[in-house]
Amino acid sequence: MRESGRNGAAYEHAPVLAGAVADGLRIRPDGVYADGTLGGGGHAALICGKLSAGGLLLGIDKDRDAIEAAGKTLSGYVCGRILRQGDFGDIKEILRENGVAAIDGALLDLGVSSYQLDNPERGFSYRNDAPLDMRMDARDEKALTAEQVVNTYDAGALTRVFREYGEERWASRIAAFIIRAREKEPVRTTGALTDIIKAAIPASARRTGPHPAKRCFQALRIEVNGELRILERAVGDFVDVLSPGGRLAVITFHSLEDRIVKDVFRGRETPCECPPDLPVCVCGKTPDARRVNRRPIIADETELAENHRARSAKLRIIEKL
Repeated sequence: MRESGRNGAAYEHAPVLAGAVADGLRIRPDGVYADGTLGGGGHAALICGKLSAGGLLLGIDKDRDAIEAAGKTLSGYVCGRILRQGDFGDIKEILRENGVAAIDGALLDLGVSSYQLDNPERGFSYRNDAPLDMRMDARDEKALTAEQVVNTYDAGALTRVFREYGEERWASRIAAFIIRAREKEPVRTTGALTDIIKAAIPASARRTGPHPAKRCFQALRIEVNGELRILERAVGDFVDVLSPGGRLAVITFHSLEDRIVKDVFRGRETPCECPPDLPVCVCGKTPDARRVNRRPIIADETELAENHRARSAKLRIIEKL
């Protein structure tokens, strides 16, 4: 499936772990489901395909281009649809505004869409020379951009971003090289930043592993869009709004996201805070959900051959008691 974003860029839908998501959500034809990371509508189309005219899909995305593309993708389905430009972290407010009391299932796919990665204007990729942007909603002129981060954060702040969000071994060295480069002229493009990162990382460290700029670009994207700051609260809020028996499926693409999701799920399943040597619980906290899969679901070889972006995807599912 393809839809076009602005300037003719294709919004491609290659939903990761699609079969596992559809099976894991146990979709009821007349149920209410939310896709908190709508993208071009790939996963949402799978959900809508299982819904009857009495079912409802609520789609949320920060990117207004995504909302427009998904609207076209989903136009032929019989179920009700509410597509909302916004942040999945506001799920409780969005449900209230639309008169929805609870949902029977939800999906959060935390990866960047193919459209965003492949559209050079968005500045997400180190493989194309483009303006340093990385905003999920490129039309929000007030939002922080990667260019602002790279050119205004001091060395300590840049090091923190690269180390915490990119788990970059050479974070402080890369930050120092950026500071030195921007003293001559601002770093405005992905190509310029990639060259700086390559120069900062010793040649011996660049011979193996992923592209040398991959971790820093990931870190900048997370910083620009505040992805991890809202994730823990947002996952908890989605569990809160599930109906009994409802399920939340979350797809992560790096260890920081997966750790947060795993911890939230574990906390809902085993909330007791009593010391382990107490014979009985006295804190009064009881489980309100159970983890459907203890180990994350990953892509099989067939999917990996068809979609290389599924390689780092991990799916975790939780069910409301």
